[in-house]
Amino acid sequence: MTSADRPGGPGDPDLAAIAGDPLPSERQPLSTERIVDAAVAFIDEHGLPGLTMRRLGTELGVEAMALYRYVPGKEDLLDAVVDRMIARMRADADVLDEPRDGWQDFLVRLAHGVRRIALEHPKAFPLVASRPPEAPWLRPPLRSLDWVEVFLTGLLSEGFTDEAAVAAYRAYTSFLLGHLLLEVANHGADVGPLDVLDDEQGTPEGLDAYPTVQRLRAALSQDRAAVEFEESLEGLLDRMTLLRNEHLA
Repeated sequence: MTSADRPGGPGDPDLAAIAGDPLPSERQPLSTERIVDAAVAFIDEHGLPGLTMRRLGTELGVEAMALYRYVPGKEDLLDAVVDRMIARMRADADVLDEPRDGWQDFLVRLAHGVRRIALEHPKAFPLVASRPPEAPWLRPPLRSLDWVEVFLTGLLSEGFTDEAAVAAYRAYTSFLLGHLLLEVANHGADVGPLDVLDDEQGTPEGLDAYPTVQRLRAALSQDRAAVEFEESLEGLLDRMTLLRNEHLA
C-alpha cells in the first residue's frame, strides 16, 4: 500500500517516507519561484483570504514547514506575489522603459500594462494596494522603485519639470488604483470595504422608493469598464498636459 492509499492521502510527506515513496519535493524540487507561482495560482482560483502556508503546502504536496526554507513567512510570500505581478510588466512588449513616441503614448502603454496585470490576476491585484511598498512614500499601483524611476525619468525627458512630474505621478497613480480596484471587484476580488452589487440579485429592498434609479438600473449595470478606462485615461492625459504647460510657463 502506497502513501496515496493510507489515511492522510497523497502528498503527506511523512506517510511517503514510511512507505518508501519518493517525496513530492524530490519529484519536483521546491524553489522560491515555484512557491510564488503556486501562490499566485492559488489566489487566482480560491481568492486571497483562503491562502495559508498550510494550504499552499498541500497544493505543492509538501508540509507547510518545507516552504519556510524558501519564504520566511506569509508576509514575505505576499510581498513576493506583488513583486511577481509588477515584474510581469517587464515582459510586456507593449510597455516601454522610456518614451519613444511622446509621453502620452508612453503613459497609455504603461496604464494598459497595469490593467492587463489586474485583469489577469484580479483576485491578487488588491495586494498591490495593500502590501507595504519598498519605500513608504511610494504610491500604488506603481510600487516598484524601478517603475517609479522609469515613470519620472520618462516625463522629465519629455519636458516636465520636477514639480509637474511629481504632480503627474500622483494623479496617474490615483486614477489607476481607483479605477482598477473597482474593476477587479467586479471580477470577484476581495477589496475590503468596496462592496460591489451582484447584478444577478433581485431588486434590493427599498429601491421602489427610487423609481428613476430602478428604471435606469439596466443602463447603470452595464459593464463599460474598458470604455470608461479609455475615457478617463484620455481626460487624465489632458490634465497632465495642462500641468506640464503651467510649469513651463
